[in-house]
Amino acid sequence: MTDLAYLTDMASAYVRTFTARVTALPPGAVVLDRTYFYPMGGGQPGDRGSLTVGDSAPMEVVDVSKSGASVLHRLRPRGGGGKGLALGAEVEGRIDWARRHRHMRLHTAQHLVSAMVFERTGLRTRHANLSGIGATIDLEASLPDDAVDAVSQAVGDELRNVRPVSIRAIPRSEWDGHPTSRRSGLVPLAPHVDPVRVIEIEGADICPCGGTHVRSTGEIGPLRFAAPYRNTDGSVRIGFTLAEPDRPIPDG
Repeated sequence: MTDLAYLTDMASAYVRTFTARVTALPPGAVVLDRTYFYPMGGGQPGDRGSLTVGDSAPMEVVDVSKSGASVLHRLRPRGGGGKGLALGAEVEGRIDWARRHRHMRLHTAQHLVSAMVFERTGLRTRHANLSGIGATIDLEASLPDDAVDAVSQAVGDELRNVRPVSIRAIPRSEWDGHPTSRRSGLVPLAPHVDPVRVIEIEGADICPCGGTHVRSTGEIGPLRFAAPYRNTDGSVRIGFTLAEPDRPIPDG
C-alpha cells in the first residue's frame, strides 16, 4: 500500500522532492511506502521525474499509475542508475515540477470552466482531460452557438478576480446533501468514498476531486478557448489552453 502524500493538504501538492522506502519491485517499476508523484487518473496525467538511491545515478520515472492500493513508478535507468535499489532501500523522489505545475494550473482552470458552463447553461461536465498545456471538457448535451464566448468572458472575469483555492474533507452524509453535490459533474462518487475530498474555489465552485491544484486562481494565468467540437452523440467538447505555458512558478 502506498500513502498518497500529495492528497493531505494544499501545501502537499507543492512538494518537489521527498524521501521514501521501497516496499516492492515489480518488473520495471518501484512501489514506495509513500509518494508525492501523482498517478494518472481523473483526466490528469501521471507525473514524471526521477528516483535516486544514495549517490547512484538517477532513474527516470516515465510513468506513474495505480495498481490497487499501490502506486507503480515505472523506470528508465540512466547511466548506472538503480544501484542499491532493493526492498527497504531509501530513495529520493524528484518531481518534474514545471510539468506538474502546468497540470495543477490546468486542473484548477478546468474546475472553473466547468463551473462557469454550469452557471450559464445548466450543463454538467461528464469528462475532462488534461494534456500538455491544454484541456478539454465534454458536456452532457449541446450548447447554444454563443455560449462558449460567454463562458470565455466569464472565466476571464473570474481569473482577474483572484480567488483562493482550498482543500477540505467533508463527511459523505454531509456532501450528499450539499447544495452543489449534484452540479459538479456526472461521474458518481464510489460508495466507499468517505470522507469526500473537495476542492473549493472560493465563491465560484466546490467539487470532489483527487487531483493536484494551485493555491490561487492567480497562478492559472489567461486561457485561450478553441471553437467547440460537436461529438457524434450531440454533446459538445470545449477545449482551452494556457496562454502563458511558462508562467513563473511559485516557490513550493
